[in-house]
Amino acid sequence: MSKRLLGLILVLPALATITLLFIVPLGASVVGAFEVEGRYGFGNFDKAFALYSQDILFTVVIVSLSTAIIGLVAIAIGGYLTLGENPHAVAVLRWLYRWPLFIPFIVVGQVLRTFLAKNGMMNNTLVSLGILTPLETTSFLDWRGIVIAFVWKQAPFVALLVSGAMASLDRGTIEAARNLGASRLRILIEIVVPQVATTLIVGLVLSFITMMSVLSVPLMINAQSPTMITADIAFRLNAYRDYGVANALGLVSLLITASIAWIYLRHNVRSRA
Repeated sequence: MSKRLLGLILVLPALATITLLFIVPLGASVVGAFEVEGRYGFGNFDKAFALYSQDILFTVVIVSLSTAIIGLVAIAIGGYLTLGENPHAVAVLRWLYRWPLFIPFIVVGQVLRTFLAKNGMMNNTLVSLGILTPLETTSFLDWRGIVIAFVWKQAPFVALLVSGAMASLDRGTIEAARNLGASRLRILIEIVVPQVATTLIVGLVLSFITMMSVLSVPLMINAQSPTMITADIAFRLNAYRDYGVANALGLVSLLITASIAWIYLRHNVRSRA
């Protein structure tokens, strides 16, 4: 009995923190999403979908596209770190690819806003190299800029997980495939990636959820319509003090991320079974 009490005392601070800072606000947000002028109904959701259905679709497409590209980049980085034959290139890549891990999203948004603008560093470099003329330059401060920001920020996180999982694989199967004449690309796709698929899915699910919650990047890079749900929530709160629609949009965002988490959990349960 004393051990159970001691365990409860140790768990209580963390449980209280989760309850006060997550469960209680979540419950209040869910209730507020259905409350309209003292009554309960779906009025906030009707208004949210009438005004922001295009933004909801835009958010899902942008985050899904970014997640897919992050997966490909992570596989490429992890594959080269595992199968690369140039030790200097492997060492440089291992040193460089982790840098974005330590940069906050708000800094990423500000840096890429300067880099991707029509008169930004990227276009100025291309003009100075003679690749483009000043009239041919274009701004990437739209959906492309958001995708670039998300991929640049989250790809190192997934690559770190994937490369670690690849490094722990049995080298015997890789060497056997090499002895049989398989190329590095075929070894990566047919032997290495299937063995680290679970780790890859975990990283992509976490990245998807993280990108769904980012506010600074769409505000700084894409100041036009359509935009992401987080920007819409901030606009409803700051411009109209409309907590009902903001809560409804937040609940929609929660349902989207919960569906992705459910797909992952279902896949994980099937794999273990």
